[in-house]
Amino acid sequence: EVQLVESGGGLVQPGGSLRLSCAASGFTFSSYAMSWVRQAPGKGLEWVSAINSGGGSTSYADSVKGRFTISRDNAKNTLYLQMNSLKPEDTAVYYCAKDLVFGRTGWGDRYDYWGQGTQVTVSS
Repeated sequence: EVQLVESGGGLVQPGGSLRLSCAASGFTFSSYAMSWVRQAPGKGLEWVSAINSGGGSTSYADSVKGRFTISRDNAKNTLYLQMNSLKPEDTAVYYCAKDLVFGRTGWGDRYDYWGQGTQVTVSS
């Protein structure tokens, strides 16, 4: 059974930092690209960042570029999102998502499994 379990969310002041983790199980983690997607209150889903299966290639939404860093540890089956210089507009539920395609070069925009999400609130 595929499972994605996010952790690391919380309340942080503007300018602060958080590190999200996503523990994966039930599939060959190192063979799939992974993404982070968020949903702010009252808004739709927003793609945040993606990383290829090997971890050597990444991409970011313009809204987080230069502030967020995605990474993965395939030995630990874990995906990370380091978030620095947080802004109130980063407030959202953050989800990790597994790419639909096995062994893809790069990443896609279709996912077959999602975590339950972790709440990030940026407020003074």
